Amino acid sequence: MVAAAFAGITFFFAGQDTEWTRAFLLILAAAFCQLRLLCNLFDGMVAVEGGKGAADGPFWNEFPDRVADILILTGLGYGIGSPGLGWAAASFAVLTAYVRELGRVAGTPSDFSGPMAKQHRMATITAAAVLSVFEPLWNGHNQILLAALWLIAIGAAFTALRRGRNVVRNLKASHSGN
Repeated sequence: MVAAAFAGITFFFAGQDTEWTRAFLLILAAAFCQLRLLCNLFDGMVAVEGGKGAADGPFWNEFPDRVADILILTGLGYGIGSPGLGWAAASFAVLTAYVRELGRVAGTPSDFSGPMAKQHRMATITAAAVLSVFEPLWNGHNQILLAALWLIAIGAAFTALRRGRNVVRNLKASHSGN
């Protein structure tokens, strides 16, 4: 969550800046997004491979990821002057995980499908940050980040709907099979 908070903060300030520091902040934000994923990966590896899992492990596996989504996407939204879009993207990102967990609790397999699962969102936002470094070449400012945020919001909404459809289909199939 700390890496995500730093990503959100650097996205916020990068969206406000037009000087050379903007490029530095964008690269830093991209690095923090990737650090967020690495921390998540290492945490899971320690818990599973190291036998360090605990009864509250599922909570700590999910909750920080949702907070991280919110911090990154809203930080970017506020930074580029589209806070509503940042909140929409964050809400749909959280919804994708909610639907997956709802299905799991209802007895269906966990659905990690996309097109905007966590790794897809982070790849999109990281690529957008890096590509945005080059916007001054065509006198652009925040167009790539805005497009990425739209892509994430729409893609995550579609992902939540797709996962919801899969959950319902799996529940109906397991019910009719009894």
